[in-house]
Amino acid sequence: MSLGSAKRITAPDIAARKGGKPIVSLTAYHAHTARLLDRHMDFLLVGDSLGMVMHGYESTVPVPLELMIMHGQAVVRGSSHVLVVVDLPFGSYEESPAQAFRNAARVMKETGCGAVKLEGGTRMAETIRYLTERGIPVMAHIGLTPQSINVMGGFKTQGRERAEWEAIEADAKAITEAGAFAVVLEGMAELLAARITKQIPIPTIGIGASAECDGQILVLEDMLGLSPRVPKFVKEFAQLAEAIESAVATYANEVRERSFPGPQHTYAMKGEKVAGDGSKAPPRGARQATKRPKMTGS
Repeated sequence: MSLGSAKRITAPDIAARKGGKPIVSLTAYHAHTARLLDRHMDFLLVGDSLGMVMHGYESTVPVPLELMIMHGQAVVRGSSHVLVVVDLPFGSYEESPAQAFRNAARVMKETGCGAVKLEGGTRMAETIRYLTERGIPVMAHIGLTPQSINVMGGFKTQGRERAEWEAIEADAKAITEAGAFAVVLEGMAELLAARITKQIPIPTIGIGASAECDGQILVLEDMLGLSPRVPKFVKEFAQLAEAIESAVATYANEVRERSFPGPQHTYAMKGEKVAGDGSKAPPRGARQATKRPKMTGS
């Protein structure tokens, strides 16, 4: 259950933003960052990129459905305003529309999210239609589709040659007609992204597809400067990796010097003072007994 009682943004709300004020989004993987992002974003994507960012996978392919559900639950709990969209991971929807519905319904029921996202254009149109007709809002994803890198031969920009345009435009048309409420355009030549944005009636969300799109999304850790390497299309709006390393180094030094924790970070005994050696200090005004030397006569 999410925090607060404010009405969440919905998939139809995002769809209605076509051609209007740019839609703003970032990825989020846990409750703490969801709380920080909530009032600034229109939607948060629990992307399968979490496999690479948080769990050290080399691609998104190994990410299991259960991991997406766990992180989706955290982001929904940590937010109250944004639409939360959860990625369907590789292998959870491609086999058939029925498989996709079964897993998408599970994601929505167990996380409380407002929509799912899946990759693929024309080949996934039937599945998108099947899901939307059964009450599941779908955000599509075309262009560079990370789950298909083994077929594509890596993370390769799409549409830089005009010969590629027809197939990608057909993808955009197919997912729109199938009922997707929005579509992510990833790693796509600017001219093609602008062309598709004008051609289809649903919002385009760009990631490496230029400002011509109806909105933008980035991986949070990339734009905060936490990732060791970022794609060309990423602008690092902060350098938090340096700040974190500096803070950790300072902490380590203070622990080793025994300057942390200091008096302001520790708890005193109630109603009594404690001496530096941990023993109970004498009450104020009390005289300490002193051993007198033995007197001897002459």
